[in-house]
Amino acid sequence: MDRTSPLGAFLKARRARLSPDDVGLPRYGDRRRVPGLRREEVALLAGVSAGYYTRLEQGRQANASPEVLDALARALHLSPAERDHLYDLSSTTGHRPAVSGDDEKVSADLRTLLTTMAAHVPALVVGRRNDVLAWNRTGHALLAPHLDFAAPDDPGGRPNLSRLVFLDAPTRALHRDWPAKARAVVGNLRILIARNPGDTHLAALIAELTARSAEFRSMWDAHTVAPCGRDVHTLAHPAVGELTVTQQTFDVPKEPHQSLVTFTAEPGSPSTAALEALKARGRTVDAPVACASTP
Repeated sequence: MDRTSPLGAFLKARRARLSPDDVGLPRYGDRRRVPGLRREEVALLAGVSAGYYTRLEQGRQANASPEVLDALARALHLSPAERDHLYDLSSTTGHRPAVSGDDEKVSADLRTLLTTMAAHVPALVVGRRNDVLAWNRTGHALLAPHLDFAAPDDPGGRPNLSRLVFLDAPTRALHRDWPAKARAVVGNLRILIARNPGDTHLAALIAELTARSAEFRSMWDAHTVAPCGRDVHTLAHPAVGELTVTQQTFDVPKEPHQSLVTFTAEPGSPSTAALEALKARGRTVDAPVACASTP
């Protein structure tokens, strides 16, 4: 875990990936002891004093104004997602209410939607910590057929997508490009913890992954930011073989911490045929969609 403040650690990681050539600064033939920009160079580019920037990076500056954050984002060539993350980290110095661990519920309308979608689209609903709150039969058959379909009904044993990717062997084997999937998971967790610094359950999840996975520790230290949205995955499914799916993540209306995740394939492709086979397998079992409150 970070020894400095989350904001300072992120700033340090981002300046380390840039060279003077990247930002148009002269090198003067110097030999650098560490990669990336120096603190005073970032301060120069952002138009702030070197002392101020040093205090900010070392966690000795309480916060930064929006104008300073914008200047730092430009100086460090941050992407839009990284800029938003910078703002989230800066606001963590304020007092946010602790997040309850027992208030995540899936609405009846959303459960109905999941059931209806099962005939066409694998789908699941995830909560603020990447817990599976509900999934339809096809989504379960695609991602985790080795788990009990009713697992999301158990508040103490809900599948967690982040934990599955790093600690579950069948899930790891499912993803042809596991490192890319793992980096995406870590990048999303970086965003979640910045937005919910008072969530002790989320902090415990990150501590668990840090303790149990050297690969997670290495990726976590990179401070990569990767919001969920659209991605393409090639899966090696134990029942239907290899298929390529497009994963899309949508915010659930009126439930700001919940997301609907869907999986589709190119029409007429072998991957579509594989999904159809999974749908047929799902229809052979008649059971309600899993849904319950979170622990």
